[in-house]
Amino acid sequence: MAGEYSLKNHFDGASARALGESIRRVYPGFDVDGYAVEVAGLVGPLELKERVLVMAKGLRDRLPEDYPGAVGVLVSSLEAEALGEGEGMFNEGFHLMAVARFVEEYGLEHPEVSLPALVEITKRHTSEFAVRPFVLRHYETTMELMRACALDPDSNVRRFASEGIRPRLPWARRLTRFVEDPGPVLEVLEALRSDPSKFVRTSVANNLNDMSREHPELVLDVAERWTRESPTPETAWIVRHALRTLVKKGEQRALALLGATGGELVGVEGLGLSPEVLELGGVLLVRVDLVNRDDRPHTVIVDYVVHHVRANGGRSPKVFKWTTLELGAGERKRLEKKHPVRPITTRTYYPGKHLVEVQVNGLVKAEVGFELRGVG
Repeated sequence: MAGEYSLKNHFDGASARALGESIRRVYPGFDVDGYAVEVAGLVGPLELKERVLVMAKGLRDRLPEDYPGAVGVLVSSLEAEALGEGEGMFNEGFHLMAVARFVEEYGLEHPEVSLPALVEITKRHTSEFAVRPFVLRHYETTMELMRACALDPDSNVRRFASEGIRPRLPWARRLTRFVEDPGPVLEVLEALRSDPSKFVRTSVANNLNDMSREHPELVLDVAERWTRESPTPETAWIVRHALRTLVKKGEQRALALLGATGGELVGVEGLGLSPEVLELGGVLLVRVDLVNRDDRPHTVIVDYVVHHVRANGGRSPKVFKWTTLELGAGERKRLEKKHPVRPITTRTYYPGKHLVEVQVNGLVKAEVGFELRGVG
């Protein structure tokens, strides 16, 4: 679509010129015009990562031949630290991604200068992608750095300690050794379990949530221990968000950690959908009554599951969060939820009968279907 925002568009001739101007202030011989023209002429048909690589290669051709000297120029050219809380890579310094890529591409044989450079970059943008090859090539040195970063006063550096070694970081190469054994990552996360920065806590929670896919019992053990040893609102926030996948799967230990009780005693009545026949692009209204059939109050976590029709006629379930609420003894409560069924890039819709389930504390309580039309 014309005019549609795309992150890759930040990496063009104008971005190269901005980066070149900052370098020329400390390295007067840098050819800003040539760099900008070269990048502009090459990036047109390329996607994000390829554009960043073009910019990094252009730097290599115009900086001192010896790598330590070249990276020294780049570090000296960095502007004053001005990265706000939570900005990460989505700030005005997009061109610095090319600087991090330069370190990633050309600095693996020089960890003594490359790793400190990545820390300086992450104070202004992000180095979470660039550090991963160093984990593979210089494991002990890099992990020592990440443990130190977890104690840094700068929240962006602390987040780097978690995000840089996250086993399944989106857009980045997978760190298989940590998928198989997350112990070293957990050692770093220990220092961040009650971090004051939501930016950091989000990374820690996402890291643990990733781990829960292969190591659910380990993550539950950690969550239980952290809850016991660190009874702070910050730790509670991390645990709640870290367990979201296990909660959706109905893992009872996870639900208990979040204070959910009495799921087997709460009934679901009158589950209904409107309309029962839906055109793609429409909105489905889900209605249900919850009834606490116990003489004690309970906290319940309510989710709903849409079983989407697949190309082969089968169905694929997707769990959606609904709400967490308190139900008094004998209380009945009506819930309503609007669920849009619109084209998105991550899902292909097929016509046919889709099913909707309501689950309370991970227990499926009721099911109803709707017909989807207008597809294809």
